[in-house]
Amino acid sequence: MRSETPQRSEISIDGMTCAACASRVQQRLGELGSVVDAQVNFATAKATVLHDGSVDERMLAVEVESLGYQVISASETTEAEQRRENDLLNRLRVAMVLATPALLISMIPALRFGGWEWVVAALSVPVITWSGWRFHTAAWMNLRQGATTMDTLVSMGSLAALLWSLTVLFGRAVFDAFEDGFLYFETGAVIVTFILAGKWLELRAKRRSGDAIRALADLGARTARLEDGREIALDDLAVGMTFVVRPGEKIATDGVIISGSSAVDESMVSGEPVPVEVRPGDEVIGATINANGSLVVRATKVGNDTALAQIIELVDKAQGGRAEVQRLADRVSSVFVPLAIVISALTLVTWLVVGGEPNNAFTAAVAVLIIACPCALGLATPLGIMVGTGRGAQLGVIIKGAEVLEDTRSIDAIVLDKTGTVTEGKMSLARIEGGELSSEERDLVVQLAASVEAHSEHPIAQAIATSGDTGRTAFAVTDFENIPGSGVRAMVDGVRVGVGRRSHFNAVPETVEAAAAHAEAGGATAVFAGRDGVAEIVFVVTDRIKPTSAAAISAFHEQGLSVTLLTGDNQTTADAVAREVGIGSVDGDGVIAEVFPGDKAAVISQKQQGDRERNHQRVAMVGDGINDAPALAQADLGIAVGTGTDVAIEASDLTVISGDLLAVADAIALSRRTLSTIKGNLFWAFAYNASAIPLAAFGVLNPRIAAAAMGLSSLFVVSNSLRLRSFSGYRSSASTQ
Repeated sequence: MRSETPQRSEISIDGMTCAACASRVQQRLGELGSVVDAQVNFATAKATVLHDGSVDERMLAVEVESLGYQVISASETTEAEQRRENDLLNRLRVAMVLATPALLISMIPALRFGGWEWVVAALSVPVITWSGWRFHTAAWMNLRQGATTMDTLVSMGSLAALLWSLTVLFGRAVFDAFEDGFLYFETGAVIVTFILAGKWLELRAKRRSGDAIRALADLGARTARLEDGREIALDDLAVGMTFVVRPGEKIATDGVIISGSSAVDESMVSGEPVPVEVRPGDEVIGATINANGSLVVRATKVGNDTALAQIIELVDKAQGGRAEVQRLADRVSSVFVPLAIVISALTLVTWLVVGGEPNNAFTAAVAVLIIACPCALGLATPLGIMVGTGRGAQLGVIIKGAEVLEDTRSIDAIVLDKTGTVTEGKMSLARIEGGELSSEERDLVVQLAASVEAHSEHPIAQAIATSGDTGRTAFAVTDFENIPGSGVRAMVDGVRVGVGRRSHFNAVPETVEAAAAHAEAGGATAVFAGRDGVAEIVFVVTDRIKPTSAAAISAFHEQGLSVTLLTGDNQTTADAVAREVGIGSVDGDGVIAEVFPGDKAAVISQKQQGDRERNHQRVAMVGDGINDAPALAQADLGIAVGTGTDVAIEASDLTVISGDLLAVADAIALSRRTLSTIKGNLFWAFAYNASAIPLAAFGVLNPRIAAAAMGLSSLFVVSNSLRLRSFSGYRSSASTQ
């Protein structure tokens, strides 16, 4: 049965030794008729396949194993990596112990003795054959499939050095031939040793870059303590069950506080250093730490539905993704290895044709094979993505895909939703103003409005609903109607009651209008209420600006972004908030107010079209609510603050777990830094091969130096990528001030 919606399968692959291996597997899986798309990441050793549902993971495994690789379960991945690292380390140790004296004896005449050539041969053969066995087996396996990889170059170079040297050595001893022939035993041994060292460093770097995800997975609690004192395994905890969290303990799973108050350390998942105060009704995240008070929590999400599980899944997907720069590297790698072999052969022939010494011809040809090995090129992108996204996870920044890195680099305008993003989104009623009603009539209108708003889930409605607690009996509400972006109305005790914007009413008396204008001038939100289409009072509702919003706006300006505030609130209030946080301080900033929820995406679209016609700008959108989801999807880059809804987070490209707007600046900075690191890796990898191959072909670089240079290029890519682990961002700077 075929599915219209592509299904996703993910398999872990053991045995890939280079980026070319990943490209071959990807090509094989992509050729299957039922496969829509296949992506194989060498750094994560995973294949992600989108298909029509007519294949299963076993069928995919058969295709992978036909190429000589092994498909393992996700639970075996860590064990396989450890086993491979141990094996690589053992072979490297043997290589270093044997190759070092072989190199010293060969290079320093004072250390030579009678029959030294045979000793060097005895030292080098185990290094080239046993220590380098993984290169030879991989090369043979690929050759059987009619393919070449980076291992092909290493195998050909080291074996060529060994076979030539054995020929010369036995030729001298048996046939008195090759008297002028050079021996390259130590060259083959050094080649294998250097490249094994590079592979070991690469594998270590890959494991370290995955530490962030493994650390996240280890954060969760293992048990939960129920109210009756019983302690149960976390897997036995179900939605709706209540559990107790004592001071210093981890919160078992996502939930809502039933009783108790405390400060919760959310730094492990949000990157926020300051504990968050919580009380009954507040939501808490599993794996965070209860700092002081005792809490009783009702579980709302368990297992794979928890915030921590979703973070791990998102980061894992991002690390398996491929940026456009990686596709370029893949295309280059697919033709680079056979091209290098051709260049090596041409080098050998050319040297011999122009009358060069056979020794020099052979040396140059082997050097080309070694120097051409594009290991650094294969690591440049996936390693950068792994380290960058892993560091982001530690800071509470989730980058959903590798392509997001390129989108982040290209944006130069950012649109911010006001409520819940720039402000806290926690509405409170400051006062009630306006009207020429008697005290009794005013209380009645307040009570009627509160009764209507009690039927709405909007944050402003909840703030107003609490104002009606005057001791009266609640009124019966009928014919309730919610008009998005405008207000609500209903029949209450036989009277038509409305609460909302000015436009929601047929008439607004001057005294009421004056009270509303006064409130809006101070940055508050004025909500009108009245009966039979006439506004009679004004609820003055305030929403505090987040402490770091002004610093975040400054950071956006520093990043070269123009900032626009987008809100459904009135223009006066929006302008007041914009002034307070610094929006409008640079050219290109703006405020777009009184926008209905359904029109936000259209505003983004219009801004994109207009900007592109003038300045070719691309737009990012930051929001947190359900009504922001269409705009987040429409934007060139959607950024959801994690305190918002699941719908908004699903529609976004970047997710910031905390509600701190300054964390959005961190997300953009980290994405840009990661892409910059990847491009630096690729530049030096390309530059290395482009400059070194001609030098090797002309005999300037001998194979020993070529092997060392190749190892150093891979080491550069590894160390350059690992620098991302030290990224701190704007929040770190703000916390030290």
